[in-house]
Amino acid sequence: MKKNFKEEVDSRKTFAIISHPDAGKTTLTEQLLLFGGAIRAAGTVKGKKTGKFATSDWMEIEKQRGISVTSSVMQFEYDGYRVNILDTPGHQDFSEDTYRTLMAVDSAVMIIDSAKGIEDQTIKLFKVCRMRGIPIFTFINKMDRQGKMPLELLSELEEVLGIESYPMNWPIGMGKEFLGIYDRFYNRIEQFRTDEDQRFLPLNEDGELAVENSMKQSSIYEQALEEVLLLNEAGNDFSEEKIANGALTPVFFGSALTNFGVQTFLETYLKFAPSPQPRMSNEGEIQPDAEDFSGFVFKIQANMNPAHRDRIAFVRICSGQFERGMNVTLSRTGKSMKLSQSTQFLADDRSTVNEAVSGDILGLYDSGIYQIGDTITSGKKPIQFEKLPQFTPELFVKVTAKNVMKQKQFHKGIHQLVQEGAIQLYKTLHTEDYILGAVGHLQFEVFEHRLKNEYNAEVNMESMGSKVARWIEDEQINESLSSSRSLLVKDRFDRKLFLFENDFALRWFQDKNPDVKLINPMETTE
Repeated sequence: MKKNFKEEVDSRKTFAIISHPDAGKTTLTEQLLLFGGAIRAAGTVKGKKTGKFATSDWMEIEKQRGISVTSSVMQFEYDGYRVNILDTPGHQDFSEDTYRTLMAVDSAVMIIDSAKGIEDQTIKLFKVCRMRGIPIFTFINKMDRQGKMPLELLSELEEVLGIESYPMNWPIGMGKEFLGIYDRFYNRIEQFRTDEDQRFLPLNEDGELAVENSMKQSSIYEQALEEVLLLNEAGNDFSEEKIANGALTPVFFGSALTNFGVQTFLETYLKFAPSPQPRMSNEGEIQPDAEDFSGFVFKIQANMNPAHRDRIAFVRICSGQFERGMNVTLSRTGKSMKLSQSTQFLADDRSTVNEAVSGDILGLYDSGIYQIGDTITSGKKPIQFEKLPQFTPELFVKVTAKNVMKQKQFHKGIHQLVQEGAIQLYKTLHTEDYILGAVGHLQFEVFEHRLKNEYNAEVNMESMGSKVARWIEDEQINESLSSSRSLLVKDRFDRKLFLFENDFALRWFQDKNPDVKLINPMETTE
């Protein structure tokens, strides 16, 4: 039976997966896609010799290094739901891309390595989710390896992240002695490494095995029962309301690599994860089931298909229904345009999409029209959704083309790649030399790699080290204030800024020039 518009919107579940690098984020994504029937075999990121790579890691450098450095978008259907997964880069040098992606989702799945516990990058990303009040679901991974005790991991969640936790299931042993999970929610035991017909064992009213099984004689099973009893008596209460406002995280244990506990996690997640939520704009809250179509650009990716030199603007639909060929207004410019080329993704496999609703992620072919943070709407009144986070670069390099005969490719590559938002471009005032700024050094490596492979332009990069960037109003500009310790440059929008050698140079400049107002964009977007 065909769903009506409201039912279509309610069936959308859009989430990001966040974690520290190597916690198993891309592996879990693969297994979820496998359940959705979107792929036939999950590729392991480590399997480079086999030529089998993770579906979500489509960029060449990701395949070489075995890490995710871009946010991938994938969609699949499961049990009547349309699931949109945004797989984010775990590496800290790509946190800006991740932060913006977190603005486009309604919930987050946090993966924790059972041996390492909560790591630095996880803390940073968690704070962004908490700031937005979005529900967080936790998957504690690699239970088939030796790791920290489960109660210790729960304590870390509560103490380090300051969020209440409720284990939906509980591990029975770990590593070589991992027998399975005690499922508190479904009142059953899920056995590890067993025949499919033996996988689930029912529990009786006392919460113990209701059928004869060799596990009953195991001391590991007895210990798990004691720990579950402790959780029942002294643990947090389950609360749908607390999950919805991000104050309580449901915790799941499993092993993504062996695909254990993943289906149970997915099915439970779909029960409690929010459908598309209202979005704040300059006209107040925009409801997902509002009639007018609206959405915002949270990511731009160049050369998803290098053969066609194409560029895609990723749009989170916030309200209404998208139909291919519809007319919309770009709020920033007030210009009307027709959305005739649109796509949806399974990593690098894409298909033309004719219809989409709130919660869906849409790819629009971009000829240079869009900027990150742009709002598009079919309504008569242009609206603007909340600003996306903007990071001030900390590391800077001077960049020049190695081959003067390839200046055209060099300029085109730089201008297209900086529009993705990960690398910032600056120019010196009179000589117009190129300076690149980024949050982390790996950004420059990826940039250099992509210029060479996608634009056939090799570059020289000369490190300028770390700098403190502060913008300045045009009417206050005095070029005599520029020096080696406070270099005056312009960004790609021709706004002027100083690159200070360090915090001391910034304070010295402010003491000497108290009338000059310096602007930090991070302070204006928080």
